[in-house]
Amino acid sequence: MTFTTNDKMDRSFLTASIPELIKQMTEEEKISILAGKDWWHTVPIPRLNIPSIKVTDGPNGARGESFYHMCPATALPNATCLAATFSDELAEMSGSLLAEETKARNASCLLAPTINIQRSPLGGRAFESFSEDPTLSGLMASSYINGLQNKGISATIKHFVANDQEHERMGQDSIISPRPLRDIYLKPFQIVQKKSKPWAFMTSYNKLNGIHCSENELLLQNILRKEWNFNGLIMSDWYGTYSVSDSLNSGLNLEMPGSTKWRTKELISHSIYSHKIDTRILDKRVLEILNWIQKLSKLNENLVYQKPKSEKTRLENKEEDSKLIRRIGGEGIVLLKNENNILPINKPQNIGIIGPNAKTKVITGGGSAQLRASWSISPWEGLIKNKPDGIELSYTLGAATWKFLPILGDEFYTTDGKQKGFNLKHYAIDENGKQVQNPAVEEIWDTSDLIMADFYDPNLGEEYFTEILSLFKPTKTQEWEFESVVTGQGWLWIDDILILDNSKYTHKGSAYFGSGTEPKKAIFKVEAGKTYKIRYLHDSRFPSTLLEIKSTPIKMIGVRLGAFPKIDSEQAILEAVELAKKVDVPIIIAGLNADWESEGFDRPNLSLPLKTDELIDKVSKVNSKTIVIIQAGSAISMPWINQISGLIYSWYGGNESGSSISDIIFGKLNPSGRLPLTLPIKETDIPSYLNFKSAKTKTYYEEGIWVGYKWYNEKQIKPLFPFGFGLSYTTFNYSNLKIINITNDIVNADEWKLEVQVKLTNTGNKIGSHSIHFYTCPPEETSTSLKHPKQTLQAYKKVKDLKPGASEIVNVTLDKYAISHWDERWNTFRAEQGEWSVKIGKDAQTMIGEVKFTIDQELEWTGL
Repeated sequence: MTFTTNDKMDRSFLTASIPELIKQMTEEEKISILAGKDWWHTVPIPRLNIPSIKVTDGPNGARGESFYHMCPATALPNATCLAATFSDELAEMSGSLLAEETKARNASCLLAPTINIQRSPLGGRAFESFSEDPTLSGLMASSYINGLQNKGISATIKHFVANDQEHERMGQDSIISPRPLRDIYLKPFQIVQKKSKPWAFMTSYNKLNGIHCSENELLLQNILRKEWNFNGLIMSDWYGTYSVSDSLNSGLNLEMPGSTKWRTKELISHSIYSHKIDTRILDKRVLEILNWIQKLSKLNENLVYQKPKSEKTRLENKEEDSKLIRRIGGEGIVLLKNENNILPINKPQNIGIIGPNAKTKVITGGGSAQLRASWSISPWEGLIKNKPDGIELSYTLGAATWKFLPILGDEFYTTDGKQKGFNLKHYAIDENGKQVQNPAVEEIWDTSDLIMADFYDPNLGEEYFTEILSLFKPTKTQEWEFESVVTGQGWLWIDDILILDNSKYTHKGSAYFGSGTEPKKAIFKVEAGKTYKIRYLHDSRFPSTLLEIKSTPIKMIGVRLGAFPKIDSEQAILEAVELAKKVDVPIIIAGLNADWESEGFDRPNLSLPLKTDELIDKVSKVNSKTIVIIQAGSAISMPWINQISGLIYSWYGGNESGSSISDIIFGKLNPSGRLPLTLPIKETDIPSYLNFKSAKTKTYYEEGIWVGYKWYNEKQIKPLFPFGFGLSYTTFNYSNLKIINITNDIVNADEWKLEVQVKLTNTGNKIGSHSIHFYTCPPEETSTSLKHPKQTLQAYKKVKDLKPGASEIVNVTLDKYAISHWDERWNTFRAEQGEWSVKIGKDAQTMIGEVKFTIDQELEWTGL
């Protein structure tokens, strides 16, 4: 079928009757719309003026349509940072900003948010998900989605369901019994469907209890469509469709990306003629797709019907956007330790900044969430710019903890020497398999990490050579380390001398969704003031020596060239120790990054990378005032915790990461973040420790409902820091906790309501914000009741900028969700009868106050 741009269509589709339109469609046209046109667009039907809808990744920024020429975009703090704010207001404002970013990429649908449960902090995409708690995840996502959809941009809630690990993610089978499936893993999706009604769902890659989610009738039809009354679009994750008739019959509308692998005219037609697909099912799937396309076309008429234009970077909104990002990052930062009130730092003193993350712009994790930031502030830049008068800052690296060497930096210039960056050329391959003489494409480029999954030029074909040319101007005489990562074969020459051959290897590494080689390094000694010619060549074809491939269905061509002065790790730590001895306060900025937390692989353990723990240990032993700042999307271990005075968890703060950190360090902002997940002491404490990852294709969720803090409470395991923990520069007191209204005499469960009130007082001497966490506690266990968690988070509310000595009355309303569990005998939600209570959680293990209420009648329900 020939595709036509939307601007050549009239706009009659906007008012068309979809059922009548379907009657006019040919079978071929109906089939064509069941899969994407390409990576980011749906298929248009020009004859009927049905336009194409563009979608874009991802959860913390709208990346745009190209991996290769990625549009510079606004990067918001990651999901765990946003959840740590416990602010529905900020979640909605995040969605609203992302709606504008999505429109700037000419798209009408954002592939976000991710609300899978952080079953284990080792999950590669844990940083994309909000929390280990289903209620917090669902409520944050609901506000985020409202911010998106109130501006006409479709959310795509994902991944439905149990995409909680990366290990064998396309084939592993999540074995989950009905109660934890309902009470933990489906619950955030259920809350979102009730409160914000997302316009699209995305299925996860994995199987659920033996059936892939994209063809799981129980999941897509019985629960989502029928029980929850979802009437929007269901799309697959990219290459997450695995069948023809099974997926279509089960409710999957859209196979992504295009062009189709499963929903061809031949296969669908054959399935219809053999009665594996009923034509009424075909029409129903098409109707659901067209309803979604029509809704987005109406809400984004000028965006959908216009001549193609380049994607836009919203720098004219930079000041306003940066303020919001800085605020979210600051309110999400969690102060975990503050001995002797070492923080904030606001008096004249010498501060030593140490660590691999200090001068690195770590904005988010890797994979689908990764993007090209339109600007970014490193911690060092934020501290330098915002430090009070009299504070002196000095710096040393301390440790190199990257998995991949940094990409080409300020020492590398284009071949004419006029600008930083390099010359990039792509060459076709001739009939003899050799590189042709003249390049088909020439560009000036500024990043030596090239993802070319969507790069195409008609003069190149699917396989080609890529060349990076640069002038290298080192400022010191020293050894440099160069590193190659490729998906095909790579060679590096310096001054026409081959110093690195990456054309012969036996297996793949973690880069490029498992398509890239493990890093291969070479050492080259340079002289200060001398200029060297760099030539790096990549052949996109797999080498004949390749013995093992960790396969991915994504056609991925990637080239990375890294370079950094060679580091003596012992000497680097020694220099950090010497600096720590000289300064008043050492601040170590460390953690993870997109090398370690990413879609495509899980973390091997909780440890910080390489020698980071050793660095912190040795520095803190020579200066007890050491402060540690951690950038990470999930939990890490801290064997040095008792040796330091201050600890800040800053997550991934997006564009303004350094500014948000400086606001907390220097006391411009009083910390109010609280942990949205439990930080365990060691891996063996994690609830899923014995059954995380696939074992012969199956992952048994044997911890059941005891996920996160529920496990630690029940097993009486002391975590490093519990869920909900977070310190402030002031203090707060709760009083007068009481029930002000309860609806007990009800006909059905929807009528049950409980309104709770508490008084919050700032008892310290600094203005501060604070989120109040409300937990429900079930009746005492009887011989006939089920076992329940001791307390579960059911509501929260954030009080902003409470002045010293001031108080505020806070009310929340609890509904049937707060007291219900899934009953496997009756296949309904039920509430235990008896005496319940509501408590305030200082954290998930420390309850304050108690107010009791009674449920004395049968309470049973299904649906929303």
